[in-house]
Amino acid sequence: MGAARIIFHVDMNSFYASVEQAYNPELKGKAVAIAGNPKERRGIIVTSSYEARAKGIYTTMNVGEALRKCPDLIVLPPDFPKYRTTSKAMFSLLREYTEIVEPVSIDEGYIDITELSKERHPIDIAKEIQLRILHELDLPWSIGIAPNKFLAKTASDMKKPMGITILRKRDIQAKLWPLPVIEMHGVGESTSKKLASLKIHTIGDLAKASEGLLKAELGKNGIRLRERANGHDHRKVDPDSIYDTKSVGNSTTLPFDETDIEKLEETFDRLAEKVAERLAVKKLCGPTISIQIRDADWHNHTRSKTLQNPVHLKNDIYEEAIKLFHKTWNGEPIRLLGVTVSNVQDIKNVALQLSFEDFEKYAKDEPIYELIEGFEKKYGKGLIQKGITIDKKSTYASKTSFSKDFLEDLKDK
Repeated sequence: MGAARIIFHVDMNSFYASVEQAYNPELKGKAVAIAGNPKERRGIIVTSSYEARAKGIYTTMNVGEALRKCPDLIVLPPDFPKYRTTSKAMFSLLREYTEIVEPVSIDEGYIDITELSKERHPIDIAKEIQLRILHELDLPWSIGIAPNKFLAKTASDMKKPMGITILRKRDIQAKLWPLPVIEMHGVGESTSKKLASLKIHTIGDLAKASEGLLKAELGKNGIRLRERANGHDHRKVDPDSIYDTKSVGNSTTLPFDETDIEKLEETFDRLAEKVAERLAVKKLCGPTISIQIRDADWHNHTRSKTLQNPVHLKNDIYEEAIKLFHKTWNGEPIRLLGVTVSNVQDIKNVALQLSFEDFEKYAKDEPIYELIEGFEKKYGKGLIQKGITIDKKSTYASKTSFSKDFLEDLKDK
């Protein structure tokens, strides 16, 4: 065993909604929600501000229900480029304190401040980080402080928003053990039900459970959960772990057992968008698409397909996921859906393998690529990027405002 570590878990409070409020001060103090299809009353709420949550708005609620409950709710579409820019700024700020920073997702990460704490008290460091993020980025954050990652993450959830919580190993019997096991990180609904069948209802029950029983019923995960319930977690804060990712996925439990095909397809659209956003943050792509379907009786169905070329864009992920879904679904009510892209790799290292159909498609695009290359040589790299495909016609999206010279040049082409 090495020396005790001091680890922060930094967690954004209602990230997407808070970013929108930071960019537009008129939204401050108002009930704000982000939805995949905000104009569709059947669209799903992705996240909401604390003001909205106080009025009963929650993730997975559909827009129509949310507006009935809170008529003054402001519903906005997600703006992932804005969120990614904010996330990068936040992690850059954290790296001013130490290089031992491990991003976990767009809005949370771990920091090992063991060395820094030899010079300054951890609470002082946490307060400074929290205030800097608030003043420089106008965002509220919660920070958990603990000797390992599990306890740090648990601590950051204890006070929101803008909380700083210390959780020591000696605190776990009083603070964690009385809690229902479902409230423990790493325990989902299916695991919770399995543990309940073993008469394990609280985190304390799990901590004291027989190791043999847990291994027999839950395998290695059972042993791991028992360790965590006892406050043990030997994982290091690893700045390179983001590059060790094998798969990127997202799943959601539906508000009720669903059979409406439009709502299910809408859910897949939202899941594909989230997976694409996570791939973009990590600059990854992958060739294997998998879907998960959990029916009302808690039976899981999975199906996957490995493509010739890796994917990372939302439309490509959605298209393949929907094909798999229609091949798999038997019409039974659905409780949970998930989408995963696996066998991922750095997008820079990918070389496309073109089939005849792909070659034909890329050959058609080649004159456009040459045109873009000419503009970039004259006006700068990154001026234009390829956008989504609409009605089989390639469209291109501006990244910056255009000069008059550029626009005149474009007319001439």
